[in-house]
Order: sequence, then C-alpha cells, then structure tokens
Amino acid sequence: MNPEINSKHSSIAAQLDFVHRWLPKDSKLTLLALHGTGGNEADLIPLAEMLAPTASILSPRGKVLENGMPRFFRRLREGVFDEADIRQRATELADFIRAAQQHYDFGGRLFAVGYSNGANIASSVMFLQPDVLQGALLFRPMVPLELEVLPDLTNLPVFLSAGEQDPIVPTENVERLAEMFRQAGAEVTLHWEEGGHGLGQAELQQARDWLAAR
Repeated sequence: MNPEINSKHSSIAAQLDFVHRWLPKDSKLTLLALHGTGGNEADLIPLAEMLAPTASILSPRGKVLENGMPRFFRRLREGVFDEADIRQRATELADFIRAAQQHYDFGGRLFAVGYSNGANIASSVMFLQPDVLQGALLFRPMVPLELEVLPDLTNLPVFLSAGEQDPIVPTENVERLAEMFRQAGAEVTLHWEEGGHGLGQAELQQARDWLAAR
C-alpha cells in the first residue's frame, strides 16, 4: 500500500476512538444513535430500528463516566452542564462521525436520534459543528450551552419531543431550545407528551411518521 494512503487510513482509524456499533444497510439514511446517562452503544439501536427500519445505524458509547455510568459530557449537577467540556466533547464526537463516514464509506443523510444526554450532545454538535448532521430527533432535550452567535441551520429538520410532567427537564427550557433552533433557521417540530422523562408509544409513532416524511 502507498505509504501516504496507509498513513491516511491509520489517521482515520485513530479517530474511531469511541466504542461503537455500526449496522450497515443499503440506504441513503444513517441514524446516529446517542444514548442517555447510564446507557451504552446498544441502548438506542431498537429505537433507531423502529424509527427507520431500512436505515444504517452508527451508535457510539459516551466516554465520560459519572459514578460508573457512561455519558457524552460532564455535568456539574442535575441540569447544570460543564460547557467547556461540552465544547470539547462535541468536537470530539464530530471528528469521530467524520472518520466513521470515511471508514465505513457511507454518505447520504445523517440524522441524530438522541435521548436525554444523547439529545443534548446532538444539539451541541449541531450548534458547534453545523456541517455534520442533516437532521435530528431529540427526545427529552435541554438547552446544552449558551451561544453568543447561532450557526446557520437553515431548513435543518429537527424533531423535539418533551414530557409535560418531566421532573428533569423544565418545559420553559425545552421551549427555549426550540426557539434557539428556530432562530438558527431550522425547521422545528415540537411535540409535547403527557408523561415524564420516559418515552411513550404515541410520540414514537409521531417521530417515525415525521422521519418518513423527510
């Protein structure tokens, strides 16, 4: 092998530094599955498969441990995030995604499917690395960080799903996140579920229908 090509492959492989699963299918859609606190690379695969049965799935495990539970970034306490760490981790995840696209040779559209902490890192990637994702389904998200300038996310489709009785995510926080996406130009659908932090069948069906229409 050409030394330059070999060096390029080694560089890409080095960036695939998240424990992850890759489930390829013959599809122009790939779902980036991002678990919540305490989850792993297997957790959101059933959800991703339900939302889009024909899509390929890339599912990494968060590198940050909180009392032994994997997360995608540090938090100082419940609902209070370490914004410096978010910025670092969002860039790190974006680099991993780009390396995975080259390594596994997939193109087309890449949509994030994130739950809780996974939804928050997905939002962070979209705000800080806006070229990486072409859309997102975010379940139980919060505003991940404060930004002086929003990126251009014109026509980026974003599905937000929140619980009216969620003890972790205040309703006004979700509304503010939706407004941030709107101000950035994204095409926002905000769904409110009657329940709490857990997911309900009605919202999952609505999310599936939303994705199928994209």
